[in-house]
Amino acid sequence: MNIRRLTRLTNAHSMKIQNYVHALSLNFIFYNFARIHQTLRVTPAMQAGVATHVWSMDQIIELLD
Repeated sequence: MNIRRLTRLTNAHSMKIQNYVHALSLNFIFYNFARIHQTLRVTPAMQAGVATHVWSMDQIIELLD
């Protein structure tokens, strides 16, 4: 997941700080809970003992509601 909001090309950058914060938060959740890292072979949250399984995108979307 690449955050195009950080690059200020055209309308890819966030116009509102609140939208930027939400996009950054989603990126952190995906990186730590859903992405299996090559060197760890698990997610960082699983390595730290915070999570017991790899989260799916459906579980992350449920947090938005």
